[in-house]
Amino acid sequence: MDKNKFEATQGEVNDEMKWVHDSSVDHKGRVPFRASTGSWKASLFIIAIEFSERLSYFGIATSLILYLTRVIHQDLKIAVRNVNYWSGVTTLMPLFGGFLADAYLGRYITVIASCIIYLMGLVLLSLSWFLPGLKPCDHINMCSEPRRIHEVVFFLAIYLISIGTGGHKPSLESFGADQFDDDHAEERRQKMSYFNWWNCGLCSGLILGVTVVVYVQDHVNWGVADIILTVVMAFSLVIFLIGRSTYRYRAPTGSPLTPMFQVLVAAISKRKLPYPSDPTQLYEVSMFEGSNGRFLAHTKKLKFLDKAAILENEGNLAEKQGPWKLATVTKVEEMKLIINMIPIWVFTLAFGICAAQTPTFFIKQGAIMDRKIGNNGFEIPPASIFTLAAIGMIISVAIYDKILVPVLRKLTGNERGMNILQRIGFGMFFSVVTMIVAALVERKRLEAVEMNPSKGSLSMSVFWLAPQFLIIGIGDGLALVGLQEYFYDQVPDSMKSLGIALYLSVIGAANFLSSLLITIVDQVTGKIGKSWFGKDLNSSRLDRFYWLLACITTLNLFMFVFFARKYSYKNVQKVAVADCYEGKSDGSRAEIIV
Repeated sequence: MDKNKFEATQGEVNDEMKWVHDSSVDHKGRVPFRASTGSWKASLFIIAIEFSERLSYFGIATSLILYLTRVIHQDLKIAVRNVNYWSGVTTLMPLFGGFLADAYLGRYITVIASCIIYLMGLVLLSLSWFLPGLKPCDHINMCSEPRRIHEVVFFLAIYLISIGTGGHKPSLESFGADQFDDDHAEERRQKMSYFNWWNCGLCSGLILGVTVVVYVQDHVNWGVADIILTVVMAFSLVIFLIGRSTYRYRAPTGSPLTPMFQVLVAAISKRKLPYPSDPTQLYEVSMFEGSNGRFLAHTKKLKFLDKAAILENEGNLAEKQGPWKLATVTKVEEMKLIINMIPIWVFTLAFGICAAQTPTFFIKQGAIMDRKIGNNGFEIPPASIFTLAAIGMIISVAIYDKILVPVLRKLTGNERGMNILQRIGFGMFFSVVTMIVAALVERKRLEAVEMNPSKGSLSMSVFWLAPQFLIIGIGDGLALVGLQEYFYDQVPDSMKSLGIALYLSVIGAANFLSSLLITIVDQVTGKIGKSWFGKDLNSSRLDRFYWLLACITTLNLFMFVFFARKYSYKNVQKVAVADCYEGKSDGSRAEIIV
C-alpha cells in the first residue's frame, strides 16, 4: 500500500516537472511544456540574432575611429572623444530600453521593435555613402573635407543604431536567460553556461565583423560593408521570428521602480517606530499570495528599510494599509539588493575605462604599424587586430566553463565553481596587466620612431600589440561575462532587462569617464609641459597615459575586493520563512517549509 502511494506521488512529481511553473507562458499564453519550449532549443535562435547584431556593431565600432580621422578628417583627440561619446550613449541607452521591456512592452516585442530601428540606422548609413546628395564628396579619394550633410546623416545613422542597441541588448540577453527555469536543476546549470556561450556567439560575430566586414571597408568601400550588415541583420530578424513557438515569455509587470519608492516612503513614514525584537514579526505574504512562491530571506543589513515591513498594530490589517504604508520583507530585500549593487557598479568602472582604450587608441596604434603578412604584400586592416581580443575571450570562456568550473565545483562545493564577484575580480586583474603591457609596447614604439623618424612605427610589426589584445580579451571573458551574470542574477525578478542594462551602463559610463579623463590629463599635462595627447600618436605620450590607468585600476581593484568580501548574495526561497540571515554563498536557493 505504502509502495503504491509512493509510486503515485513520484508519478505526480514527474508529471508536474513536464510543465514550467515560473510565471512564463508559451506563445499561446499557456503554461509552457518543458520538452518543446525554452532551454537550448530556444536560446540558439536568440544567440543567432545576437551574432548578427554584434557583427554589425563591431563592424562599425572598431572602424569608427578610422572613419572619423580618414573620411571626416577629425583630429585624433576629437575623433577619440566622439567614439567615446557614441560608445557611451550606445551602452547607456539600454537603461531606458530595459525599463520599457520590463515595465510595458515585454522583452520579445522590445527586441523586434529595436531591430527595426537598428535596421533603419543601417539603411541610412548605406544611403549616406551611395546617394549623390549625401556622399562625403564627389571623389572620395580626393576629399579633403566632407560635405556637412554627410556628417549630419552619418551621425544620425549611428545614433539610430545606438537607440536600436538600447532596446536590443538588455531585452535579448535577458530573454535568452528567461528560457531556463531556475527551479529545475538541469536547466539551472545550463543557465550558468548560457552566459558563457552567449559570449562565444558574440565573439564569433565580432571576429567576422572585424575581419570580413573591415576588409570590405578597407578594400572595397564603406557603403558595400554597410549593405552587407543590413542584409545580415534583416536575415537574422527572420530567424528570430521563426523561433517564436519555442520561446517562453514573461508578461511586463509595470514599473519595477515603483515598489522601490514604496519601500522608501513606508520606511521613512515609520522611522520612529521601534525595531521588533523578533524579525519574524515583520510582514510577509503567505505562500499562496506570493508571486510563484518566490521569497527573499530577511537580512540584517540596512535595517532602517526593515521598518517598511512593520505592522503598526495587530488590529490594523495589512490589506487596509496599502503598499505605500506597508511593504513585504521580499520587497524590502529587493530594495536592499539594488543598494548593495551600487558599490560593485562604481568599482567596476575602472575596468570599463581600460576596455574603452581597445577600440580607440589600440586600433589607432595598429593603423600606423607594419601590418603586412608574408611576401605577397597582404596588409591586415587595422580594426582586424581586434580579432585577437575576441580569440582571448573565447579561449578564457571555454577554459573557464569546461575545465575550471568542474574542477572548482569539486574543490569548493559551489555550484558555480567560484562566486560571481571572484570571477569579476580576476578579470579586473587582467585589465591591470593589459595596461602595463600596453605602456611597455607603446614606449618601444616611440623609441622606434625616435631612432628612425622617416620610417617611424612601420619598423615595428603590428603583432607587438597582440599581447595586450589577448590579455584584455581574457579579462573580458572573466569580468564582462561575470558582470552580465551578476546583474541578471542579483536584481529582483521584475528587473531582469534592467539588470542587463546595468551591466552595459558600466561600459557606457566608463566611456564617458575615459573622455573626461583624457580631457583632464590633456589640460593638466599641457599646463605643466607638453600634453600627453598631440595631434597624432607620434607626438603623444600614450605610454604615460597607460601607466596612469594601470595605477588607477590597481587602487580600484583593492576597493572592489573590499566591498566584494562584504557582499551578500540574493537568497531565493520557495516559501516564506521567518528569518534567514545572509551567508557568503553565491546565489543560494533555500527550499525551507515552515
